[in-house]
Amino acid sequence: MPSDTGLDIEKVTSALSVRIPEFKGPWHEEKTKHGQSNPTYILQGKAVSLVLRRKPDGVLLRSAHMVEREYRVMKALRDTPVPVPKVFYLCQDPTEIGNIYFIMEHVKGITFSEPSTPTLSIDERRRVYDNMNAGLVALHKVSPVSVGLADFGKPGNYFERQLSTWSRQFENSMTEPIAEMELLNNWLLNNVPQEVSSSCIVHGDWRIDNLIFSKSDFSLTAILDWELSTLGDPRADLAAQLMQWSMPLGTEGRGLSGANRKALGIPEDKEYVELYSKRLGLSHPPDLEFSIAFSFFRMAAILQGIKKRTLDGNASNPEKGLKMGEYVKIFAKSALDHLKV
Repeated sequence: MPSDTGLDIEKVTSALSVRIPEFKGPWHEEKTKHGQSNPTYILQGKAVSLVLRRKPDGVLLRSAHMVEREYRVMKALRDTPVPVPKVFYLCQDPTEIGNIYFIMEHVKGITFSEPSTPTLSIDERRRVYDNMNAGLVALHKVSPVSVGLADFGKPGNYFERQLSTWSRQFENSMTEPIAEMELLNNWLLNNVPQEVSSSCIVHGDWRIDNLIFSKSDFSLTAILDWELSTLGDPRADLAAQLMQWSMPLGTEGRGLSGANRKALGIPEDKEYVELYSKRLGLSHPPDLEFSIAFSFFRMAAILQGIKKRTLDGNASNPEKGLKMGEYVKIFAKSALDHLKV
């Protein structure tokens, strides 16, 4: 029977004994604080820790909570310079433990819930941000064809496709009209970039809290949360990071707004983008106006989905889900302020 964590550890134990018998139990589960979209558990066995990531319960929005995509992209990137956890198997039979899920290694290290990384020294902070920048460049340099991901996304205008997808997702999870989201959606529809950039592997949710760093030298040891990954425009990942930094400081806003970045050892947006561009060999930094506005819209749509699941009784963390839902309007308004609309 499922425990209060939502995981049936008896079924999981039975599955592990058949699928990866080299790892021994007894198994004990601990639900992580992360994984609002896809519930995530650390499984502690005999001298080994694994991670189980599954789809949430309830009726799901189409194309959301794609643990299958997470598994596929991490498996494909395993032998590249991009640091990802080793994945062991994907189970697409929901009857095995109650949900579609996959198992990966438990990468130990340090994670940061806030971009300000208040526990670090200035030098440590500089290393974290430099390694984060280099990690994004390493991802965008990977040829999708070379790792078997040529069909990982559709051809054509990435932002046009993404806007269509997330407009639909937001509409399907609406709980009340939000004027700011309607205004932002209309602006985005009328300003989609028509030039199509070279397609690369896009993470889709590039933020510091989706990264694991070494405790010894703060090198980037693992990139997590790949459910939004696809082939697309690299500006999307860069913009997602800058968008997050524009939010308020603290554990809720998880941004850098108002922070004295120079004193903290954190690069300003312009410096960070220029370093990324230099590492990637671009002749000039990319125009990010649309992609940043779109990042706000997508995040607001994601948060609206979390709020809807919370109200439906299917959220991974109900209290946090409702709190996150309060940010939908804030993200939309921030985008409009960014655009000066």
